[in-house]
Amino acid sequence: MFASDKVTLIAGPCSVETREQVFAAAKAVKEAGIKIFRGGAYKPRTSPYSFQGLGDEGLELLVEAAKNYGLMTVTEVTEVDVLEKVHEKIDVIQVGARNMDNYSLLKKIGAITAESKKWVLLKRSFAATIEELLLAAEYILSAGNPNVILCERGIRTFEHATRFTLDLNAVPVLKKLSTLPVVVDVSHGTGRADMLIPMSRAAIAAGADGVMIEAHPNPKEALCDGQQSLQTSHLKEWVEECRKVASVLGKSLY
Repeated sequence: MFASDKVTLIAGPCSVETREQVFAAAKAVKEAGIKIFRGGAYKPRTSPYSFQGLGDEGLELLVEAAKNYGLMTVTEVTEVDVLEKVHEKIDVIQVGARNMDNYSLLKKIGAITAESKKWVLLKRSFAATIEELLLAAEYILSAGNPNVILCERGIRTFEHATRFTLDLNAVPVLKKLSTLPVVVDVSHGTGRADMLIPMSRAAIAAGADGVMIEAHPNPKEALCDGQQSLQTSHLKEWVEECRKVASVLGKSLY
């Protein structure tokens, strides 16, 4: 999935909302030539009154839609209670920014993936240093799973023009300090759909091994993070723009 001459693209809705929505998103992802489909079933939200995801039902819908279109899957594990079922059904286990320093969860993920060697996508917390991200990864690595992906997803600063400040400095720093692949989540890093294409180009130019975005068939009606989701009808344009920059660097898309 990751190689020095490849850029891996990941796209899909912030959360699984309905069967119709997730199947439409998966179809668009497949038609754009993207191989990895993301979607949230269990959604940790800042507000307890926000949509929290469909839980187990959402997981089943995500898996069904991905299987129907021949896609790999990424979803977030929010707590130990759902880890086993996610590990059984999902290709890439995501650890969200809020759980980067949940060391008991990281240990359990490391233990359960030690044999399967499934990829674990570890997001940098919005208040974490690069050193803290690397040490969090060690909890998984030390358990016997070498397949950890480091994800830069923006850090909290004084700036309010964007949701977070996308720290693209982290990409070359992490590439120098570690041999782990580095993915940039430009949706959370900016919080703005109009910035997804330019910042994806920038992430690839900075040396990222992959880029992840949120994409929704109708962002204005999304129950979660619609403002930072690319409309799925624009996915082919996003892929082509990523391809252009990758090709300059002698890379192709995965």
